[in-house]
Amino acid sequence: MRLIDKLAWIEIQDGRILTARSANKDKFYIPGGKRENGESDEQALIREIREELSVEIDLNSIHYFGTFEAQAHGHDPNVMVKMTCYFANYIGEIKAASEIAEIAWLKYDEWPQTSYVDKLIFDDLNNKGLLP
Repeated sequence: MRLIDKLAWIEIQDGRILTARSANKDKFYIPGGKRENGESDEQALIREIREELSVEIDLNSIHYFGTFEAQAHGHDPNVMVKMTCYFANYIGEIKAASEIAEIAWLKYDEWPQTSYVDKLIFDDLNNKGLLP
């Protein structure tokens, strides 16, 4: 079993969660990415969000939400993804950059457009009343 270790930024506005679709991908993902060597979760999250969405995450506002695991979408069945999720405030205007082809603000019932691990996150947010 192989594990892909990723970080994600949860941003909810008006009952919708921010998602992004990379070029040549068929599903939306909660934005984030992988750590580079020596990076903390916070450093990696700030860098990934800056690269993908052109906004600055406020370091002092980052707080842990949860960690979720599921089969990695588009990979062999023995490949899992672990997504460690954080809430944080941001500065700037969210817009697609780098490998991001489009962004979408999805409602809870639009979860079929997302990856396996994101479906778990949508469910948890919904169960906690954060994503109605």
